[in-house]
Amino acid sequence: MPYIVKYSLKRIGLLLLTTFIILTITFVLIKMLPDAAITGNDVAQRAFCDDQVTKGYYLVFNAPQTKYGETIILPYTDAAGYTWYYYRKPIILQYGTWLKNIVTAWDWGTSSAIERGRGAMTIIFERLKPTVIINIFSLLVSLPLGFIFGIWAALRKNKPVDHVINVIVMIFISVPSFVTISLLLLILGYNTHWLPTQWPAASTATTAAYAKALVIPVLALTFGTVAVFTRYTRAELTEVMSSEFLLLARTKGLTKRQCIVRHALRNSMVPIVPMIIGQFISVLSGSIILEQLYRISGIGGLYIEALNAKDWNVLLVDMTLLTVIGLTANLFVDLSYGIVDPRIRMGAKAA
Repeated sequence: MPYIVKYSLKRIGLLLLTTFIILTITFVLIKMLPDAAITGNDVAQRAFCDDQVTKGYYLVFNAPQTKYGETIILPYTDAAGYTWYYYRKPIILQYGTWLKNIVTAWDWGTSSAIERGRGAMTIIFERLKPTVIINIFSLLVSLPLGFIFGIWAALRKNKPVDHVINVIVMIFISVPSFVTISLLLLILGYNTHWLPTQWPAASTATTAAYAKALVIPVLALTFGTVAVFTRYTRAELTEVMSSEFLLLARTKGLTKRQCIVRHALRNSMVPIVPMIIGQFISVLSGSIILEQLYRISGIGGLYIEALNAKDWNVLLVDMTLLTVIGLTANLFVDLSYGIVDPRIRMGAKAA
């Protein structure tokens, strides 16, 4: 079996094990927190609790219990005159039920506050689309600009152009994206009214409205990302251009352009390409506050919303998704080294 295949399978196995450990710890810690009170009329509350009993998270008795803590809702008496009491199962039993429901029915739990009664995973997938779209557009804009400015600065090292680019890069790296979007909202939204000041409602928005609404959040994420790519590209290309093997290539008759295109750029891509994947995760995490400011119904805003509403099932699935994305990105980062530079044999034994 090729080394890269064995290495990939090993890393995937470690990824699954790490995910399981993180989910276990997260589930236990979240379920130890106090739950929000179940709202709604008596019928709605009982319907939610009955659903949780069916799924295996709650217990119901016709007499008060002492070993399960307090009742979830006030006891109620049915038409036959029986009084019923609802209690949450112990955390370890809830955890076993949670794993069983995921494996057998892909049921990650039900929302208890944000959209009570709906599946937490369904809510996450509905909110995922705007977050992914904004981050993908941000990277599509940032990558070419970052490479262009980084290469330009490296080729003009210690010249006025290089100094100007470095100053701009340091400014945008230092300014958080939520500060940038606040300025953009003030200038392009509230002052000039050129662009909308919040994400359009899904029920009434047109394609043109979505296109205009993308400009401000994409720009807010792009400035910092362009600065990061520019800085890394300049640093790596400058180091490669001053290396001995490039000097040897020049002495063999290659032009400066040939050395840069054939050797310098390719060798500088080895650390840069994995950084691109990691930057996507960084941008995805940084959009949490941005989504709140721009009122985007994405998974970043949902994270804060679920935390404030104490909707632990939705919060757990949101954290799970971010964890899996982060671990998967790390896997792709490791595998990308061998793709960018075939001389790197991932998983090969030392000679």
